[in-house]
Amino acid sequence: MHGSIFADPHFWEAVSFVIFFALLGKTIWSKMTGMLDARGEAVKAELAEASALRAEAEAMLRQAEADRTAALAEAEQLLVRAKAEAGRVAAAAAAEAEAAAKRRERMALDRIASAEAGAVMEVRNTATDIATAAARAVIAEKLDANADALLIDAAVADLPHALRAA
Repeated sequence: MHGSIFADPHFWEAVSFVIFFALLGKTIWSKMTGMLDARGEAVKAELAEASALRAEAEAMLRQAEADRTAALAEAEQLLVRAKAEAGRVAAAAAAEAEAAAKRRERMALDRIASAEAGAVMEVRNTATDIATAAARAVIAEKLDANADALLIDAAVADLPHALRAA
């Protein structure tokens, strides 16, 4: 063939290729491993952050559930208190309405009694006026001076007896 292996240009290409990769391979390898290590650390940091965020989200969920439970309990207590207050207010309103009705009934009875007393008084006054007018008419017709003198004498004679009785 052509002689020695050292004369072949392909041999020297292969040797230069091996030397090139031997020299640059270590640099390229260290840079690639550094990049991969950095990427791995970034992924670890992201995973740690995601884990922390998940733990925080779970804690917030537990807190929200606890707050929801507390709010429901408070709402139930408010509802119970509101029902009790409504019952108390209704009872108070019923009692007040009953008392007002009794007051109005008493006032109406008082007005009726007052009206009855006024009517009785008016009837008495009218009867008195009629009796007085009738008595005047009878006295004017039947009483003369002699009868008048007899009535005065009788009244004077009865005076000592009326004074003793008093």
